[in-house]
Amino acid sequence: MREDYEKIRHLRRQLAARPVLRYRILDRQATFDGGGQVPVRVFQPKEKRREEVLLFFHGGGWVTGDIESYTPACATMADLTGCVVASVDYRLAPENPFPAGLEDCYRMARLLLDEPQRAGAEDAGKIVLVGDSAGGNLAAAVSLLLRERGHRGAARQILLYPVTHWDHDPQTSPFASVRNHGSDYRLTNMEVQDYLELYVPDPGRRQDQLVSPLMATDLSGQPETLLITAELDLLRDEGEAYGEALREAGNRVRIHRVPGALHGFIALPRFSRSLREAYEVINTFLDGDPATGERPAQEAAK
Repeated sequence: MREDYEKIRHLRRQLAARPVLRYRILDRQATFDGGGQVPVRVFQPKEKRREEVLLFFHGGGWVTGDIESYTPACATMADLTGCVVASVDYRLAPENPFPAGLEDCYRMARLLLDEPQRAGAEDAGKIVLVGDSAGGNLAAAVSLLLRERGHRGAARQILLYPVTHWDHDPQTSPFASVRNHGSDYRLTNMEVQDYLELYVPDPGRRQDQLVSPLMATDLSGQPETLLITAELDLLRDEGEAYGEALREAGNRVRIHRVPGALHGFIALPRFSRSLREAYEVINTFLDGDPATGERPAQEAAK
C-alpha cells in the first residue's frame, strides 16, 4: 500500500465510473476564512423523503478514495434514505498527513452546523455526520473536536465499520476480530497498518484521540450514534467497543452487526443483502427510533 496507493486511487475511480445522467449531483467548493477550499459533491435523491442532510466522509484509509470513487455509493445513499447527501473531498495522506484531512472535515461540519441553510437544511439538528471506515473515524474525530473547541456538535452520527484504535497487529491487538479476520477477507492487518503509517507518520501521535477515538478519556456530550459493523471485518470489535464506550459515557447509542458482511459493504450494489439490511437500520435511526442499547446477537470472542 505504501508503494502503490496512487495506482489504487486510479483503479477505484475507474471502477466507480458511471454515466453522469444516472445521478443528480452538484459540485461545489467551500471557501473558508484564512484561505483554503474543500470540494463537496451534493447528491439529490430521486425522491426526497426526509429533511436531514447527511454530511458524508468517505473511506479509503485516509489515503485512497474521493468523491469520484464514492459517487455510486453516495447516490445509493441519497436514494435509499431520501436525504440530501453532501460528500466531502478532504485532503489525502501521505501528501497531506494528519490532521489535514480531519481539519477539512471539521471545517465543513462547522460550516453546515453554523449555516445549515447552505445545504438545504432548516436547522443544525438536521445535519447528520456519516462516515465509513476511515471516514467513520473522521466523523467520530470531528464530533470529539467540535466538543474540544467549544462548538456545537451534530445531533446524530452514523459510523459504518469505523477505525477507532491504533493497533492492528494480531500479536498485540486487544481485539479478537483483528486476529480472526485480518488476513483472509476484504481488509487486512497489513493494509490498515500501512494506511495508519501514511496518515500519521509519527508513531507517537497514533494514540491521540483524534486518530484513535477509543483512546479518548472523556466521551461525554457526543451525538446520538448508530454504529454499524460487519461480522467478517477485522475492525468489527474495535467499532463495537467504541459504541459501548460512548454508551458508558452517557450517550445514546445503537450498535448493529451485519451478519456475513465484509468490510466496505456500503459500496456494494443495491441488491446486496448486507447493504439492504444496513439501510433498514439507518432509516429506522433517521426516523427517530430510540436507541435500543442492545448488543449484537453474535458476541465477539474475547
